[in-house]
Amino acid sequence: MPLTKSSIIAAALGVAAVGAQAQTAEQLKDALAQAQAAAARAQAAAQQAQAALEQALAAAEQAKRNQQVAATPPAAPVPAASGSGLTIASGPNSATLYGLIDITYVSQSNADKASHSVFGPRVAWFSGNRWGLTGQRLLGGQGDLKGIFRLESEFESQTGNMDTPGVLFNRDAWVGLESASLGKLTFGRQNALARDPAASAVYGDPYGSPRASTEEGGYTNNNDFKQLIFYAGSATGTRVNNGVVWKKDFGGLVAGAQYQFGGVPGSFSQGTTETGSLAYNGNGYTVAGFATRADIGGLKHTSYSAGGNVAVLPIVRLYGGYFHYTADQAAGLGSRTDTAWTMSTKIAPSKVYDFELGYQTMRAKNAGLTGSGYVQNAFSDTTGIKAVATGNRNTLYASAFYHVDAAMEFYVAADRLKTTGTYLAAQANGARSQNEVGLGMRYKF
Repeated sequence: MPLTKSSIIAAALGVAAVGAQAQTAEQLKDALAQAQAAAARAQAAAQQAQAALEQALAAAEQAKRNQQVAATPPAAPVPAASGSGLTIASGPNSATLYGLIDITYVSQSNADKASHSVFGPRVAWFSGNRWGLTGQRLLGGQGDLKGIFRLESEFESQTGNMDTPGVLFNRDAWVGLESASLGKLTFGRQNALARDPAASAVYGDPYGSPRASTEEGGYTNNNDFKQLIFYAGSATGTRVNNGVVWKKDFGGLVAGAQYQFGGVPGSFSQGTTETGSLAYNGNGYTVAGFATRADIGGLKHTSYSAGGNVAVLPIVRLYGGYFHYTADQAAGLGSRTDTAWTMSTKIAPSKVYDFELGYQTMRAKNAGLTGSGYVQNAFSDTTGIKAVATGNRNTLYASAFYHVDAAMEFYVAADRLKTTGTYLAAQANGARSQNEVGLGMRYKF
């Protein structure tokens, strides 16, 4: 019962009246009992009033929160963090649109056979311009087994042309499965395993992630110092067609296996590639390696490599690796044998700036030549070569980056190529050396 002012006064007056009328001890005793009962009723009424007040305050606060929620529009899919794509998600299922636009203005010596120099925009210095779609879907409604896919296309930022004319998804076109117990199993066109962060990407140069993982990645082949990647190739270059790739992180140990179907009628092995890789992430260091065997036109090509990186200071990391490659060649020209090694460093005094310096040497012995007289890349078709060469290809390179934020960055880069013996590089157009300096910007979305 609610407590009011009038009820309290009435109770007090009642007590006083009873006390005044009491003449005997028995009457006083009865009066006291009545007063105590009145006080108990008053106390209960006060407690009921306090509870009612608290309920009213709680109801008002809840009404206020409900009003705020009603005024807020429903949550909608929003872009992921800057530089990591636009993601649409529904529970555990998602799809992401992402890309990279890289413009590089380059000054290059010996840009043609007449030894002329050139300055202007060209194919991106560090990473191919790209856009792509990737996604995942939880299968079965329970557990962690997911269906995954990626479609990725490369283009030339200076012209807008496809990087590979007539091929829309020249970088990736695969679908697969992934879970903690299974690892990552993918089918279709994708990176050659040997170039991924499960293998040589963690030591091929200082520009990628230093930690081994099951993700795609690696180094590119656009500049004079970007040729080691061909030793991490396959029967179809640094990407595999008709590929099946498995990768799994066992908690520090990252293992991988790849098989590429040849698809040649009557010859099951021709055009195939087999690769195994192993990497380990330690405390401040990573070591990795791979072995590859391919059949190109019925001739055998093999390569293996080992290397790693280590943080020698909080802001300094060193990278290094060794490569060995052999290839059967056209009858009468013998086998080709290459050895190569690389060393580089990355110095990152802050999140805004970082600096890179590297050196690599590729030593080719009895290497087949293209029709123009240049040494072929590793894992090229050697069935029709007519001549061979022996010599070294040495490259020194450096770069500096300014990262505006996660999406935008500017860079300056340079390299110097020099060949020895009868080794001629296609990039130098027959000259023994070439210098390049590039100024660029990249926008990631």
